[in-house]
Amino acid sequence: MTDAITAERAVPEPLLSAGVVYGDASRGGAIASARAFTAEFLAAAPAVLHGPVGDERVEIAQLVVSELVTNAIRHTDGPCRLLLELGHDVLEISVFDQEDAAPVPRGHDPRRIGQHGVEIVVAVCESLTVEPAPEGKRVRARLSLLP
Repeated sequence: MTDAITAERAVPEPLLSAGVVYGDASRGGAIASARAFTAEFLAAAPAVLHGPVGDERVEIAQLVVSELVTNAIRHTDGPCRLLLELGHDVLEISVFDQEDAAPVPRGHDPRRIGQHGVEIVVAVCESLTVEPAPEGKRVRARLSLLP
């Protein structure tokens, strides 16, 4: 696992960014690590924002990260990379993996056990996009940090 946090105060977007690569995510621990990484990243937010990010927003960000990293681990081969980018009132969460195919949202089915990840992300985020990347794709979720 590699990580870095940088503050970019002269540039309006992002104010803060951090990335981590999970080289062999299938060995376990990547999801818990990604959730912890997200909490630590948002704990650093007051340094560039006007105050702390609310606990509810931190928990929702951790949920989104967990769902996106889980999809990358379960449905792709190779490493995945998590990138967090903090704006004035928004968090962009990106997960890069080596699979070209986009995640497919399934219809709402309360009887289905599991496979609700994309549905959950769409429900709590302002947007969810899938973009081609040089070696696979980037799944990007935009989450408001406003209460």
